[in-house]
Amino acid sequence: MQKNTKFIVVTGGVLSGLGKGVAAASIGNLLSSSLKVIPMKLDGYLNTDPGTMNPVEHGEVFVLDDGGEVDMDFGHYERFLDTACKREWNLTMGKVYERIREKERRGDYLGRTVQMIPHVTDFVKETFLETAKKEDADVLLIEIGGTVGDIENELYIKAAQQLKKEVGVKNIIYVHLTYVPIPSGVNEQKSKPTQQSVDMLRQRGIQPDIIIGRCKTKLDQKVKEKIALFCDVDERAVFTGKDLPHVYSLPLLFEEQGMVEVISQKLGVEIKPNLGLWKLLIDNLDNQDKQITVAVCGKYTKLEDSYASIKEALLHCSAHTKAKIKLNWVDTTRIESGAESLEERLEGVNAIIIPGGFGSRGTEGKINVVRYARENKIPFLGICLGLQLAVVEYARNVCNLAGAHSTEMDSTIAHPVVDLLPEQKSVKQKGGTMRLGAYKATLAQGSLASRLYHSSEVWERHRHRYEVNPSYHARLQDAGLAFSGMSEDGLLVEFIELENHPYFIATQAHPELKSSLLKPAPLFLGLVNAALTK
Repeated sequence: MQKNTKFIVVTGGVLSGLGKGVAAASIGNLLSSSLKVIPMKLDGYLNTDPGTMNPVEHGEVFVLDDGGEVDMDFGHYERFLDTACKREWNLTMGKVYERIREKERRGDYLGRTVQMIPHVTDFVKETFLETAKKEDADVLLIEIGGTVGDIENELYIKAAQQLKKEVGVKNIIYVHLTYVPIPSGVNEQKSKPTQQSVDMLRQRGIQPDIIIGRCKTKLDQKVKEKIALFCDVDERAVFTGKDLPHVYSLPLLFEEQGMVEVISQKLGVEIKPNLGLWKLLIDNLDNQDKQITVAVCGKYTKLEDSYASIKEALLHCSAHTKAKIKLNWVDTTRIESGAESLEERLEGVNAIIIPGGFGSRGTEGKINVVRYARENKIPFLGICLGLQLAVVEYARNVCNLAGAHSTEMDSTIAHPVVDLLPEQKSVKQKGGTMRLGAYKATLAQGSLASRLYHSSEVWERHRHRYEVNPSYHARLQDAGLAFSGMSEDGLLVEFIELENHPYFIATQAHPELKSSLLKPAPLFLGLVNAALTK
């Protein structure tokens, strides 16, 4: 390695969903002002990436600039560390086994029996060390997905345990996130799950240096002492991961409890957090003086994590406007079926978002929502599929193209105003074959898009196969639909907007993926400001 890189390994115990990613990102936030922190996430599933998983089961697929489809925890890393992550920083067991098989077929293991240990664990360790060297990292922050005891992450934990021998005890620390419950009727914090979880981690050869207890309330001194005693950690290294109104307060909570000093001492590095602006924006979130309601109209609303980055982007806007943003989750399949009235569900709404998605279910409901927003002058933002359906609605109801639709929903339609890219028509595989990653768009001079971005060009991330059909560009534009952003070659529609409307804009991209607390996504901030003005 080019420098004496430090390693921080974050594991979780007791149960899943405790917020390991947020905890890891918060630690990284405290370090990133003075050190170059590179995050890695290790997932146990056999998929190559989460791109083919159902978002209702797994949550949002996060797309990176380089086109990598990765776990949604990378959203936390980017927002907390102010960095652009890379696909190589996400290991899945699907990727690991694929690389091992490639190496075996190539003859790299000639004469040897390829086994889980040492060959898989060695490959994982090599990936750690190579990433640290390639990125010239001061700190490699490694989050191991899942819970200690899961069969899926056993090899990752073994590799992390062996890493200490490679880098030396002074260059690595282990952080373990656990759950401290308060059973109903007992009204007392219980440390036993933490003790058992740490014991399971020790059986795998890892002694945690820091323990974070996730709990509804601050950990009692008595409980901290008990955890320190039974888990053999310094009492100063037992921290509360308290439930908070929003995750952006967690770095402040860790700093307040002395985590910077503990990490600095254990790794022998100087850490100087710079949280001035961060604290100011958190104060804005805690002291809001107005309120708006934003309707998010999609079909994955049963799991709000399906739209995690949209929620985060709106929270970033809230921090910059001091406006409390109430979310109204509208299931468009119920609008489509007539189970719910569109007018009643959108009553009192100040702004509307149609997010991305795939498939035909709920699309007619979304198209009706677009028309409602357009005709009733409600600030509107369409994202990816939201742009495509805004074009469909405009083609049907303004251009009078009866039955206009996307060929994704119906391949036999008379007016395919949204169609597959020519290069996508021959694609047979699903995973990683879409238009993925950051692409440049040229913005029309004087357009709403150019005013929002304060630029004539912008790079936003994409994740889609279908585009506005070039055969219909002229007809749509002649009818008043402004193409305010085009691809660099001028062939693909990237942004559309309407004049004589308080705020009506849509993009083929996913601007929510690059939004952060310090720099809210311009299209979202514009939507919120338009809703406040209206």
